[in-house]
Amino acid sequence: MPWNASESDAVRPTAFTRSRDDLMAEGWSSRAIAAGVRSGDLLRARNGVYLPAGVDEAAYAAAQLGGRVTCVTELSRLGVFVLEQTGQHVQLPPTSSRTTARKVGSPVRRHWARLTRQPHPASCSVESFDAVLHAVRCQTPKAAVATLDSALRLGVIREDEVDELFGLLPRRYRVLRRLIDSRAESGPESLMRLLLRRLGCRFEVQVQIARVGRVDFVVDGWLIVECDSERYHSGWAERRRDLRRDQAAAAQGYCTYRAIAEDIMWREGEVLAALRGLLRARRGPESRTERGNGRV
Repeated sequence: MPWNASESDAVRPTAFTRSRDDLMAEGWSSRAIAAGVRSGDLLRARNGVYLPAGVDEAAYAAAQLGGRVTCVTELSRLGVFVLEQTGQHVQLPPTSSRTTARKVGSPVRRHWARLTRQPHPASCSVESFDAVLHAVRCQTPKAAVATLDSALRLGVIREDEVDELFGLLPRRYRVLRRLIDSRAESGPESLMRLLLRRLGCRFEVQVQIARVGRVDFVVDGWLIVECDSERYHSGWAERRRDLRRDQAAAAQGYCTYRAIAEDIMWREGEVLAALRGLLRARRGPESRTERGNGRV
Protein backbone atom coordinates (compact mmCIF):
# COMPACT_ATOMS: atom_id res chain seq x y z
CA MET A 1 0.00 0.00 0.00
CA PRO A 2 1.30 3.52 -0.73
CA TRP A 3 3.14 4.89 2.23
CA ASN A 4 6.30 6.88 2.81
CA ALA A 5 8.08 7.81 6.03
CA SER A 6 9.04 11.15 4.54
CA GLU A 7 5.99 11.65 2.36
CA SER A 8 4.08 14.92 2.61
CA ASP A 9 1.06 16.23 0.77
CA ALA A 10 3.17 18.71 -1.19
CA VAL A 11 6.85 19.03 -1.97
CA ARG A 12 8.32 21.99 -0.14
CA PRO A 13 9.76 24.53 -2.60
CA THR A 14 13.49 24.92 -3.08
CA ALA A 15 14.90 27.87 -1.14
CA PHE A 16 17.11 30.46 -2.84
CA THR A 17 19.51 32.87 -1.20
CA ARG A 18 19.73 36.54 -2.12
CA SER A 19 22.85 38.62 -1.83
CA ARG A 20 22.89 42.17 -0.57
CA ASP A 21 23.44 43.31 -4.18
CA ASP A 22 20.39 41.28 -5.28
CA LEU A 23 18.24 43.00 -2.69
CA MET A 24 19.55 46.44 -3.59
CA ALA A 25 18.81 45.74 -7.27
CA GLU A 26 15.24 44.85 -6.25
CA GLY A 27 14.85 48.23 -4.59
CA TRP A 28 15.82 47.50 -1.01
CA SER A 29 17.85 50.19 0.73
CA SER A 30 20.46 49.43 3.39
CA ARG A 31 18.02 50.71 5.99
CA ALA A 32 15.20 48.51 4.63
CA ILE A 33 17.44 45.43 4.71
CA ALA A 34 18.39 46.11 8.33
CA ALA A 35 14.73 46.65 9.22
CA GLY A 36 13.76 43.43 7.42
CA VAL A 37 16.27 41.45 9.46
CA ARG A 38 15.03 43.03 12.71
CA SER A 39 11.38 42.31 11.87
CA GLY A 40 12.06 38.74 10.72
CA ASP A 41 11.00 39.35 7.12
CA LEU A 42 14.60 38.60 6.11
CA LEU A 43 16.98 36.06 7.61
CA ARG A 44 20.66 36.89 7.57
CA ALA A 45 22.41 33.58 6.92
CA ARG A 46 25.93 34.98 6.84
CA ASN A 47 27.67 38.17 5.80
CA GLY A 48 25.92 39.55 2.72
CA VAL A 49 23.66 36.50 2.26
CA TYR A 50 19.94 36.54 3.07
CA LEU A 51 16.92 34.26 2.94
CA PRO A 52 13.21 35.05 2.99
CA ALA A 53 11.29 34.37 6.17
CA GLY A 54 9.70 30.94 6.42
CA VAL A 55 12.47 28.84 4.87
CA ASP A 56 12.99 25.47 6.50
CA GLU A 57 15.72 24.76 9.03
CA ALA A 58 17.82 22.73 6.59
CA ALA A 59 18.01 25.52 4.00
CA TYR A 60 18.94 28.04 6.67
CA ALA A 61 21.68 25.77 8.05
CA ALA A 62 23.06 25.19 4.54
CA ALA A 63 23.08 28.91 3.77
CA GLN A 64 24.83 29.66 7.06
CA LEU A 65 27.61 27.23 6.10
CA GLY A 66 27.84 28.31 2.47
CA GLY A 67 26.68 24.88 1.31
CA ARG A 68 23.58 23.17 -0.03
CA VAL A 69 21.01 20.76 1.39
CA THR A 70 21.72 17.21 0.21
CA CYS A 71 21.38 13.49 0.92
CA VAL A 72 18.42 12.25 2.99
CA THR A 73 17.44 15.79 4.04
CA GLU A 74 16.95 16.93 0.45
CA LEU A 75 15.27 13.68 -0.58
CA SER A 76 12.86 13.94 2.33
CA ARG A 77 11.91 17.42 1.10
CA LEU A 78 11.16 15.89 -2.32
CA GLY A 79 8.92 13.20 -0.80
CA VAL A 80 11.40 10.35 -1.33
CA PHE A 81 11.45 7.58 1.28
CA VAL A 82 14.31 7.71 3.77
CA LEU A 83 14.42 5.27 6.65
CA GLU A 84 15.81 7.71 9.18
CA GLN A 85 17.45 11.11 9.32
CA THR A 86 19.75 12.52 11.96
CA GLY A 87 20.55 16.20 11.67
CA GLN A 88 20.62 18.30 8.53
CA HIS A 89 22.74 16.95 5.66
CA VAL A 90 24.68 19.72 3.91
CA GLN A 91 27.02 19.49 0.91
CA LEU A 92 30.15 21.62 1.01
CA PRO A 93 32.85 21.99 -1.65
CA PRO A 94 35.89 19.75 -1.00
CA THR A 95 38.01 22.91 -0.80
CA SER A 96 35.99 24.26 2.15
CA SER A 97 37.88 24.51 5.41
CA ARG A 98 37.21 21.61 7.77
CA THR A 99 38.83 23.22 10.76
CA THR A 100 37.02 26.55 10.79
CA ALA A 101 33.52 25.35 9.89
CA ARG A 102 31.09 27.63 11.67
CA LYS A 103 28.56 26.33 14.13
CA VAL A 104 24.88 26.52 13.24
CA GLY A 105 21.74 26.19 15.29
CA SER A 106 20.88 22.58 14.36
CA PRO A 107 23.01 19.40 14.17
CA VAL A 108 24.60 19.11 10.72
CA ARG A 109 26.08 16.17 8.84
CA ARG A 110 28.60 17.68 6.42
CA HIS A 111 29.28 16.12 3.02
CA TRP A 112 32.48 17.48 1.48
CA ALA A 113 31.86 16.47 -2.11
CA ARG A 114 32.05 17.68 -5.70
CA LEU A 115 28.73 17.87 -7.51
CA THR A 116 27.97 16.05 -10.76
CA ARG A 117 25.05 18.37 -11.54
CA GLN A 118 25.35 22.13 -11.24
CA PRO A 119 22.40 23.73 -9.41
CA HIS A 120 21.32 27.34 -9.72
CA PRO A 121 24.01 29.50 -8.07
CA ALA A 122 21.55 30.78 -5.46
CA SER A 123 19.88 27.41 -4.77
CA CYS A 124 20.07 26.10 -1.22
CA SER A 125 19.73 22.51 -2.53
CA VAL A 126 21.84 20.21 -4.67
CA GLU A 127 20.25 18.64 -7.74
CA SER A 128 18.28 15.48 -7.01
CA PHE A 129 20.81 13.17 -8.72
CA ASP A 130 23.55 14.27 -6.32
CA ALA A 131 21.20 13.97 -3.34
CA VAL A 132 20.51 10.33 -4.27
CA LEU A 133 24.21 9.68 -4.86
CA HIS A 134 25.06 10.97 -1.38
CA ALA A 135 22.15 9.11 0.24
CA VAL A 136 23.23 5.71 -1.10
CA ARG A 137 26.59 6.06 0.61
CA CYS A 138 25.13 7.57 3.78
CA GLN A 139 22.54 4.86 4.55
CA THR A 140 22.51 1.15 5.28
CA PRO A 141 22.23 -1.07 2.17
CA LYS A 142 18.55 -1.90 2.75
CA ALA A 143 17.65 1.74 3.35
CA ALA A 144 19.59 2.75 0.23
CA VAL A 145 17.62 0.26 -1.90
CA ALA A 146 14.32 1.58 -0.53
CA THR A 147 15.41 5.15 -1.27
CA LEU A 148 16.43 4.23 -4.83
CA ASP A 149 13.09 2.48 -5.43
CA SER A 150 11.23 5.56 -4.21
CA ALA A 151 13.37 8.04 -6.15
CA LEU A 152 12.81 6.10 -9.38
CA ARG A 153 9.07 5.72 -8.81
CA LEU A 154 8.67 9.44 -8.16
CA GLY A 155 10.85 10.44 -11.11
CA VAL A 156 13.42 12.13 -8.88
CA ILE A 157 16.02 10.22 -10.87
CA ARG A 158 15.48 8.55 -14.24
CA GLU A 159 16.05 4.93 -15.22
CA ASP A 160 18.70 6.05 -17.71
CA GLU A 161 20.65 7.70 -14.87
CA VAL A 162 20.97 4.58 -12.73
CA ASP A 163 24.02 3.16 -14.51
CA GLU A 164 25.75 6.54 -14.25
CA LEU A 165 24.95 6.70 -10.54
CA PHE A 166 26.44 3.28 -9.82
CA GLY A 167 29.44 4.11 -11.98
CA LEU A 168 30.17 7.00 -9.61
CA LEU A 169 29.85 4.84 -6.48
CA PRO A 170 32.60 2.58 -5.11
CA ARG A 171 32.45 -0.96 -6.53
CA ARG A 172 31.13 -2.43 -3.29
CA TYR A 173 27.79 -0.69 -3.87
CA ARG A 174 27.16 -2.34 -7.23
CA VAL A 175 25.55 -5.37 -5.60
CA LEU A 176 22.59 -3.09 -4.80
CA ARG A 177 21.88 -2.49 -8.50
CA ARG A 178 20.08 -5.80 -9.02
CA LEU A 179 17.96 -5.30 -5.89
CA ILE A 180 16.20 -2.14 -7.14
CA ASP A 181 12.54 -2.39 -8.17
CA SER A 182 10.63 0.84 -8.77
CA ARG A 183 7.30 -0.99 -8.68
CA ALA A 184 7.38 -0.68 -4.89
CA GLU A 185 4.80 1.90 -3.85
CA SER A 186 6.36 2.63 -0.47
CA GLY A 187 9.54 2.27 1.53
CA PRO A 188 8.10 -0.53 3.69
CA GLU A 189 7.20 -2.46 0.52
CA SER A 190 10.82 -2.20 -0.62
CA LEU A 191 12.03 -3.43 2.76
CA MET A 192 9.50 -6.28 2.76
CA ARG A 193 10.73 -7.35 -0.67
CA LEU A 194 14.26 -7.59 0.71
CA LEU A 195 13.01 -9.69 3.64
CA LEU A 196 11.28 -12.09 1.24
CA ARG A 197 14.50 -12.38 -0.74
CA ARG A 198 16.31 -13.31 2.47
CA LEU A 199 13.82 -16.13 3.01
CA GLY A 200 14.49 -17.47 -0.49
CA CYS A 201 10.80 -17.89 -1.34
CA ARG A 202 9.12 -17.28 -4.67
CA PHE A 203 7.06 -14.12 -4.78
CA GLU A 204 5.35 -11.72 -7.15
CA VAL A 205 4.85 -8.00 -6.57
CA GLN A 206 1.80 -5.81 -7.21
CA VAL A 207 -0.46 -8.72 -8.15
CA GLN A 208 -4.01 -8.20 -9.40
CA ILE A 209 -6.44 -10.78 -7.97
CA ALA A 210 -10.03 -11.12 -9.14
CA ARG A 211 -12.61 -9.78 -6.64
CA VAL A 212 -9.77 -8.66 -4.35
CA GLY A 213 -7.85 -6.04 -6.29
CA ARG A 214 -4.15 -5.38 -6.31
CA VAL A 215 -2.08 -6.76 -3.44
CA ASP A 216 1.49 -5.96 -2.47
CA PHE A 217 2.93 -9.49 -2.68
CA VAL A 218 1.87 -13.05 -3.38
CA VAL A 219 4.33 -15.54 -1.90
CA ASP A 220 4.62 -19.12 -3.18
CA GLY A 221 1.31 -18.69 -4.97
CA TRP A 222 -0.88 -18.72 -1.83
CA LEU A 223 0.26 -16.18 0.79
CA ILE A 224 -0.78 -12.56 0.31
CA VAL A 225 1.49 -10.11 2.14
CA GLU A 226 0.29 -6.55 2.61
CA CYS A 227 2.29 -3.66 4.10
CA ASP A 228 -0.11 -1.56 6.16
CA SER A 229 0.38 1.88 7.67
CA GLU A 230 -1.75 4.08 9.89
CA ARG A 231 -2.05 6.65 7.11
CA TYR A 232 -4.14 4.37 4.88
CA HIS A 233 -5.59 1.87 7.36
CA SER A 234 -6.56 3.80 10.50
CA GLY A 235 -10.35 4.22 10.27
CA TRP A 236 -13.17 1.70 10.39
CA ALA A 237 -14.02 2.28 6.72
CA GLU A 238 -10.48 1.30 5.74
CA ARG A 239 -10.46 -1.64 8.16
CA ARG A 240 -13.77 -2.92 6.80
CA ARG A 241 -12.46 -2.64 3.24
CA ASP A 242 -9.34 -4.61 4.19
CA LEU A 243 -11.34 -7.35 5.92
CA ARG A 244 -13.61 -7.77 2.94
CA ARG A 245 -10.59 -7.98 0.63
CA ASP A 246 -9.10 -10.66 2.89
CA GLN A 247 -12.42 -12.51 2.91
CA ALA A 248 -12.61 -12.48 -0.88
CA ALA A 249 -9.02 -13.72 -1.03
CA ALA A 250 -9.74 -16.51 1.47
CA ALA A 251 -12.65 -17.69 -0.69
CA GLN A 252 -10.08 -18.29 -3.44
CA GLY A 253 -7.66 -20.19 -1.20
CA TYR A 254 -5.33 -17.36 -0.20
CA CYS A 255 -4.04 -16.61 3.28
CA THR A 256 -3.34 -12.94 4.09
CA TYR A 257 -0.62 -11.57 6.37
CA ARG A 258 -0.77 -7.85 7.09
CA ALA A 259 2.54 -6.51 8.35
CA ILE A 260 2.60 -3.11 10.07
CA ALA A 261 4.87 -0.63 8.33
CA GLU A 262 6.70 0.36 11.52
CA ASP A 263 7.42 -3.30 12.28
CA ILE A 264 8.85 -3.82 8.80
CA MET A 265 11.14 -0.85 9.37
CA TRP A 266 12.12 -1.31 13.01
CA ARG A 267 11.14 -4.85 14.14
CA GLU A 268 12.11 -6.94 11.15
CA GLY A 269 12.95 -9.97 13.31
CA GLU A 270 9.30 -10.29 14.33
CA VAL A 271 8.14 -9.91 10.73
CA LEU A 272 10.61 -12.57 9.57
CA ALA A 273 9.43 -14.91 12.34
CA ALA A 274 5.81 -14.48 11.23
CA LEU A 275 6.68 -15.18 7.59
CA ARG A 276 8.79 -18.22 8.51
CA GLY A 277 5.99 -19.60 10.66
CA LEU A 278 3.40 -19.27 7.91
CA LEU A 279 5.65 -20.75 5.23
CA ARG A 280 6.78 -23.60 7.49
CA ALA A 281 3.19 -24.52 8.33
CA ARG A 282 2.25 -24.70 4.66
CA ARG A 283 5.34 -26.63 3.57
CA GLY A 284 5.22 -29.10 6.44
CA PRO A 285 7.83 -30.19 8.99
CA GLU A 286 10.04 -31.80 6.34
CA SER A 287 10.70 -28.39 4.71
CA ARG A 288 12.42 -26.40 7.44
CA THR A 289 15.57 -25.35 5.58
CA GLU A 290 15.21 -21.97 3.95
CA ARG A 291 17.19 -20.92 0.92
CA GLY A 292 18.83 -17.59 0.18
CA ASN A 293 19.16 -16.25 3.72
CA GLY A 294 21.83 -13.68 2.81
CA ARG A 295 21.30 -10.40 4.59
CA VAL A 296 20.68 -7.05 2.92
